[in-house]
Amino acid sequence: MGNLIINRLDYTRIKKCIVDAKRIKSISDIEAKELITELNSAKIVEPQAVPSNLVTMNSVVKLSFLNNNKHVQFRIVYPDEANLKDHRISIFSPIATALIGYKVGDVIDWIVPAGLTQLKIDEIVYQPEAAGNFNL
Repeated sequence: MGNLIINRLDYTRIKKCIVDAKRIKSISDIEAKELITELNSAKIVEPQAVPSNLVTMNSVVKLSFLNNNKHVQFRIVYPDEANLKDHRISIFSPIATALIGYKVGDVIDWIVPAGLTQLKIDEIVYQPEAAGNFNL
C-alpha cells in the first residue's frame, strides 16, 4: 500500500464522501475504515503532478481477473454518480477501493466471497488529469 498516489482534490472529496455516507449510514464502519486506511497510506500530490498511468477518480479502467482471465471496464465515480448499467462504479465499492491510486500493470490481491483473486490493471482508457481536467 505504501506506493499509492492520489491527487489532493480526490483525497479531500473522498474523505468528505465518507463523512457524509457515515452520517446517513450508507457506508458501513468497516468499509469506511478500509477506504480511509487506503487513503491515509497514499502519497498526496497536486492534480497536475498525477502520472498518466495512475487510477484516479473518474478514470475509465480496463482490468483482468487473473484467476479466470475475465476482462471488465468501468469508470470510478463518486457515490451519487454510480450506475452499474452505465459501468460507473462508486469509490465505495470494494473493487474501486482496491484500485484507486494504483498504476497500469499493477496486480492487486483482492478478497472476494470465493477467496483471494488477483486483478491486473491493463489500461486506463481515460484519466481526467491526463486529459487536462484537473477539477473533475
